[in-house]
Amino acid sequence: MTKIKICGLKTLEDAQKVNLYLPEYIGFVFANTKRFVTDEQALMIKQALDKRIQAVGVFVDDSMDHIISLCSKNIIDIVQLHGNESEEYVKKLKNQTNTAVIKVIKVQSVKQVLHMMSEEADFLLFDTYKKGMYGGTGERFPLEVLKDSLSALLERNRRIKPYFLAGGFNSDNVEETIRQIGCYAVDVSTGVETNGVKDGVKIKRFIEKVRTIYSV
Repeated sequence: MTKIKICGLKTLEDAQKVNLYLPEYIGFVFANTKRFVTDEQALMIKQALDKRIQAVGVFVDDSMDHIISLCSKNIIDIVQLHGNESEEYVKKLKNQTNTAVIKVIKVQSVKQVLHMMSEEADFLLFDTYKKGMYGGTGERFPLEVLKDSLSALLERNRRIKPYFLAGGFNSDNVEETIRQIGCYAVDVSTGVETNGVKDGVKIKRFIEKVRTIYSV
């Protein structure tokens, strides 16, 4: 069954909303974006979060010490790297935290996707490329590019790691996408918001739409 990540939680109210419907993952954004949270905010939200939901920390070229600190305090359970972190960085981080790592690839072309594939990360996340932005665009990328990239990997006898899909998801398009290209998990933020605030009705509808796929 495809898992669900609701990214960009910022308030205790957000935690209450996701606790009602239990996505497998939520995301705290520690990068300088409109969804930025401080360590203290993330701790407060994590303490209010249902224990069955794992918290993913989202970073863009952050210091390793900061990430290690968040892991050691159990504020985050998984690390998501959105920047230009090297394979050496990923390997060292995993060794020092014993925490799973998601490496983000912003899809542009087959050649670029193949070049950016991480051997050290535990998961990949494919997102929409937009110059100057590290995520949260609310826009989709051409699935054909990803399909061709995955086919090229198989042709080269390279293993396809479990991957998340992000970029422009909402309750109206997520089912079609999952049926087109199977994935480990889908990641949504803008698509479950109204005026920049997490919307409980949209969260419920999105999660139900994903889980209904497997109930028939």
